[in-house]
Amino acid sequence: MVRGLVVLGGSSHPQLTETICNHLGIPPAKALLAKFSVGETRVEIEESVRGKDVFILQSGGGKVNDHLMEMLIMVSACKTASARRVTVVLPLFPYSRQSDIPYNKTGAPLTKGPAQAQLKADYTFNSRPQTPYPGQANASHHHHGHQHNNGSNGLHKSFSRMQIEDLDNGITPRRKDTLDSVKSEKSDKGDYFGESKLHHSTSSSSMQINGIGTEAGTHSNSQYSSQPPPFEPQRGYKQWVAQAGTLVADLVTCAGADHVITMDLHDPQYQGFFDIPVDNLYGRHLLRKYIQYQIPNYQQAVIVSPDAGGAKRATAIADQLGMPFALIHKERRPTQITDRQNATMMLVGDVANRTAILIDDLADTSNTITRAAKLLKKEGAMTVYALVTHGVLSGDAIERINASALDKVVVTNSVDQAENKRKCPKLEVLEVGNVFAEAIRRVHHGESISVLFHYD
Repeated sequence: MVRGLVVLGGSSHPQLTETICNHLGIPPAKALLAKFSVGETRVEIEESVRGKDVFILQSGGGKVNDHLMEMLIMVSACKTASARRVTVVLPLFPYSRQSDIPYNKTGAPLTKGPAQAQLKADYTFNSRPQTPYPGQANASHHHHGHQHNNGSNGLHKSFSRMQIEDLDNGITPRRKDTLDSVKSEKSDKGDYFGESKLHHSTSSSSMQINGIGTEAGTHSNSQYSSQPPPFEPQRGYKQWVAQAGTLVADLVTCAGADHVITMDLHDPQYQGFFDIPVDNLYGRHLLRKYIQYQIPNYQQAVIVSPDAGGAKRATAIADQLGMPFALIHKERRPTQITDRQNATMMLVGDVANRTAILIDDLADTSNTITRAAKLLKKEGAMTVYALVTHGVLSGDAIERINASALDKVVVTNSVDQAENKRKCPKLEVLEVGNVFAEAIRRVHHGESISVLFHYD
């Protein structure tokens, strides 16, 4: 029996909550989790958590957004009810895959269109000036045979130069601060917006600066009219990809969580999104045990990573068991970026006449592992296992696995697998509750968790 410890289970995975509470020898705390008829989440915690060490259990499968909201309200409720510490246990962290920058050749979250999209005349992409900052040399244009800056300094210089020229030509400069002259000064800076695309072909007649003679001091151009050019948005700005990962990390912190325990984060950089401690438990030990005890003569098998991103995860297991390693490399060609199905796959390593074991952290639509299995069978693998920590298996994943070349798919129950197991005869589920129960016990007693990372 553990004193001062409260385990609250969310509605996402009641069976896992039960396993963990049985392991710890305490009953799960009573809470009312329901929905109002309008669809808002309703949470009532029906026992005292004052001064207690509260662990809130919620996984990220199924109705992700409902579960996330419910978990945030539970954290907030416990914090308001003066819990000593609130730890969130998320076996599968929701939105953890949206921390990645989406793949494209530039590798930036803001995808730009082709550089030479709508350029006229002889301007390059870089000569469209950005906002100038102090001491910055701006992009320069030819003007009166000289080069002048687009900044305010350049403006003053060009004005004074024009005044000198006008004096030489015997014109008395007359400067009125009328609306027109203000307009003319603005349109001198108009290069920022797109007038810079027009050629400044200055006529031989001298320039007047009184703001009435020509619309703008510098633009004495027959094709220039007082109308601004039609608005054309810069290409690529509508394709901004939101990265929801950071937002969810902030929400969990802001709701009042003091500590997060999760398993096999999709991306190790994700831990850095938090200002609170995050313990990322590894599912690889369960998978390693499965290989050792359930796969006959596993030393002759080969571990395969279905993509370059998971290579670290797979090599860690291969090294511990002294097994050979192969990698499937997705080759994306520029013409094929739009259609993900076209990405060709290439196997690096030898799997002929061997058992191949695919290792991945997350199977969602299980598109990657089924295509990898097909390739491995084509390259001569005898049997193909897929060992995956989080089996989200959304959409038509089950049908896809049943129809695929995979012989067995092994997942942990970090997400509720009862329904999937009923539908898929190839599925085998490993129990992950004991690892989390041990982590909770160690955190509660202030012991080291790193033992859970290194045990051999």
